[in-house]
Amino acid sequence: MSVNVPADRPQIDPHPLSPYVAWAGNRNRDPILTVFKEIFPKSGNVLELASGAGNHINYFAPNFPTLSFQPSDYNVEVFDSIKKKRAEAGTKNIFDPIKIDLTAPETWPSASDRLYDVIFVVNVFQVAPVSICDGIAQVADRVLTKDGFVAIYGPFKVDGKYTTESNAAFDQEILAPKVAEWGLKDVRDLERAAKPHNIVLKNILDMPASNFILLFGRA
Repeated sequence: MSVNVPADRPQIDPHPLSPYVAWAGNRNRDPILTVFKEIFPKSGNVLELASGAGNHINYFAPNFPTLSFQPSDYNVEVFDSIKKKRAEAGTKNIFDPIKIDLTAPETWPSASDRLYDVIFVVNVFQVAPVSICDGIAQVADRVLTKDGFVAIYGPFKVDGKYTTESNAAFDQEILAPKVAEWGLKDVRDLERAAKPHNIVLKNILDMPASNFILLFGRA
């Protein structure tokens, strides 16, 4: 099985400052924005986990002038990129980035600092272990408002099966380097990881290019 690779696509590289991540971010940002315009609240606070170079948060935030956006990442070397993009665009509703390592509870934000109406993460799980969902759910349990939600975008398997041939081929491409945590994850595994932390799957939205947005909220 082969995957149709666009001619302009760089080699897969999950580093947040890589050409591949920038290419993928530009490719998927408009469909995600379309959905976010439908589901985001009119006002409040939005937290992005694993912001990387800041491509998504800096693209989304200007479309929601009555929301405040908090970028975060475990890798502080990306903070300059996030702030540079913010400065170049003159965006006023993005806070300075903060360090959140989803495997290190001592870095997680506190409800006493700020509550969030939305937490979102884009294109993480194909190159990260399912256990990261434990961290996402625990952060959400700490700082998500009562009616807030978590939006997780990316390609996933469902009930142990690929939903399209293109996703099966893409997974084989990701698995080829034999990096332990790489590969498409199953929606049900994320669901099981989140449930002990009172965060449950509420909806699955189909997206272009065989991707999904998984919407989680409080139980």
